[in-house]
Amino acid sequence: MTSGRQQHMGERRRIMVERGEGRHFRRAVTLLLMTLMVPGSAQLVAGNRQVGRIALRVAAGAVAVGALLAFIGLVSPRALVSILADPGLLRVLQLLLVGLALGWLGLFLDAWRLGGPLGLPQKQRLTSTVMTLGLSVLAVSLVLTSSHYVAVARQSLKGVFAGTKVVDPYAGRYNVLLLGADADADRVGLRPDSITLASVDEKSGRTTLFSFPRNLQRVPFPRGTVMHKAFPNGFSCGNECLLNAIYMWATEHKSLFGNQVADPGIEAMKDAVRGITGLDVNYYALIDLKGFQELVDAVGGVTIDVKRDVPITGPGGELRATIKAGPQRLDGYHALWYARSRSDSSDYDRMARQRCVMAAMLHQLEPGNVLLKFREIARAGEQIVSTDIPASELDTMTGLAMKAKRAKITSVQFVPPLIMTARPDYPLIRRTIRAAIDESKDRGESQSSARSSSPKASAATDGAGSPASSDGRRDDAATPGPSRTPSSHVDDLDQVCTAG
Repeated sequence: MTSGRQQHMGERRRIMVERGEGRHFRRAVTLLLMTLMVPGSAQLVAGNRQVGRIALRVAAGAVAVGALLAFIGLVSPRALVSILADPGLLRVLQLLLVGLALGWLGLFLDAWRLGGPLGLPQKQRLTSTVMTLGLSVLAVSLVLTSSHYVAVARQSLKGVFAGTKVVDPYAGRYNVLLLGADADADRVGLRPDSITLASVDEKSGRTTLFSFPRNLQRVPFPRGTVMHKAFPNGFSCGNECLLNAIYMWATEHKSLFGNQVADPGIEAMKDAVRGITGLDVNYYALIDLKGFQELVDAVGGVTIDVKRDVPITGPGGELRATIKAGPQRLDGYHALWYARSRSDSSDYDRMARQRCVMAAMLHQLEPGNVLLKFREIARAGEQIVSTDIPASELDTMTGLAMKAKRAKITSVQFVPPLIMTARPDYPLIRRTIRAAIDESKDRGESQSSARSSSPKASAATDGAGSPASSDGRRDDAATPGPSRTPSSHVDDLDQVCTAG
């Protein structure tokens, strides 16, 4: 009888111990989960309440700041870019995130201690310890990853957007010179073979792309510039003095530009485009076409409606592959070949394909995709892009890009039969540019579809027949020429490229 009672009491003690151990283990697990969900709550309940209150306030502040930034991003992405485009602020944010990660790790270790692991059975103690490591690694990794993204953004801003001079829009438009450079091993120096001026209305975002052939000759320069002093009658020295050779010529004669000019090649190309178009150039962006492949891969490819088969050839011209006609999702390698291939086509065909790639990239870049692949995009951008757009102007450029994404993009190619590249009619080029800009404004105001009629020449001219600027000043680089109405060379890229 006594033995039975002892067995019964022993069983009751065993059950009570197991229940106590279960409560102990559940308490330890609960403290860890509380630290994951609401950092500081475990200390407030079972530990140092002052530490818990501080941690809760810090966590609430971090969540509030994150929510505020997300709200600003939804309401005005431009304002969010303006806030985050300050490298100094990003540095502070990076350090704060590292501090938050270390603090959160400390809270997990304290929560593990508060759970009393030494009082648990070996199996439960091991489970509690593994759970602590797993949850703390998860939480800290999230914060440190965010800190890494901030560091990437800061480095990208410093490496790419290194400009310091803010330039106001010219006659209500931002004119950005886009240069596609090709520095293959078999070529001497860098030659920007893709030369496009993007003229964007600062209010509507309507964009007109003016594309110039690389073999344009007799390029004029504005008076008072270094290039005009060297070539007062235009860049004319035979077949070697082409538009795409200006960059290399200026680089080889950098002493003429003095120490104030960081990149004589870019300065000369800006002067050339000013001389050709009569428009001020606000900023430039130089893209290495070989690195362009990485950028397309970083955004997950680009969809192009290929008009006809584009061959991919080897060094000897042998056919390696073909980009088939029809809608295609191109990766970086094939998008690069589509944009630069000269086989079985002309430079002018290539210019048209490059415009289609630019339009497709603009329309298909989505904020979510950019955020998911931000690190890859930033790394690619650092390697292939140089620009004089200051980081402080990123909010303005972001606003323009979002407007341009919603607006129609028109384009003009200055190719035969509109002009002859060996003896270009620069007054005609200027009249065509101004007519295209005027038509773009008319379309924006009326919200109508693209017109099929020819653009009318609306630019004022002085007595010599040279186009005058909007304020009536004659452009110094203009040369007298016959007064002709430009024929219609304005294309709607949505119709020309039909990029999906």
